[in-house]
Amino acid sequence: MASPSSLLLPIGASGKSLCSTHQGVSCEKFRGLVPRCLSLEGVSRTRGCDNKTNLSLMKRRDMIGFVFGASTLLLNSYDANGAGMPQEEKPKLCDESCEKELENVPMMTTESGLQYKDIKVGTGPSPPIGFQVAANYVAMVPSGQIFDSSLEKGLPYLFRVGSGQVIKGLDEGILSMKVGGKRRLYIPGPLAFPKGLISAPGRPRVPPSSPVVFDVSLEYIPGLEIDED
Repeated sequence: MASPSSLLLPIGASGKSLCSTHQGVSCEKFRGLVPRCLSLEGVSRTRGCDNKTNLSLMKRRDMIGFVFGASTLLLNSYDANGAGMPQEEKPKLCDESCEKELENVPMMTTESGLQYKDIKVGTGPSPPIGFQVAANYVAMVPSGQIFDSSLEKGLPYLFRVGSGQVIKGLDEGILSMKVGGKRRLYIPGPLAFPKGLISAPGRPRVPPSSPVVFDVSLEYIPGLEIDED
């Protein structure tokens, strides 16, 4: 990622003047920034860009305003577009057809405020508290941008359910699932990330205690299925 200072430099900028010189017009440069052409009428004259034309000094406040505006525009653009990869480039647990079917699935709400929709109801056992489970997940901000996914790592995530090893909303949501099931969890802020998550290339920022959405699939429960065999 480019440093903040380099973001202020327009692409292709150089130390040479980019303005044509004409009578009554001056061209001024400022350390690689896009040159600004100023009328000389009514302005005090001073030494110019070349021997044929005179320059007027750019007001300091104009330059500060230009730099501040450019930096704000570029940094806002990075936050909006640079933090999250296009969704089609990332694997999902719920594709377009799944999304349409999900619109007709009733929303369930628990006492804690957790909400969920079952994409697919499993046929295996539910995990007892403290048991290790293997689950795949795709974690998103409400806008749909993905900030974490086990699918990208190529392996299910192993953790002891109900033991505080994951956020509260994920713990609660998986406890009532059955092996083979898929579910979308709408996790409210108090059950999500208290400290939030910082943004990174390919990952949007998650503000502290903000709502998140998890698509999860309960793959298997190590040990429990073996005992049942």
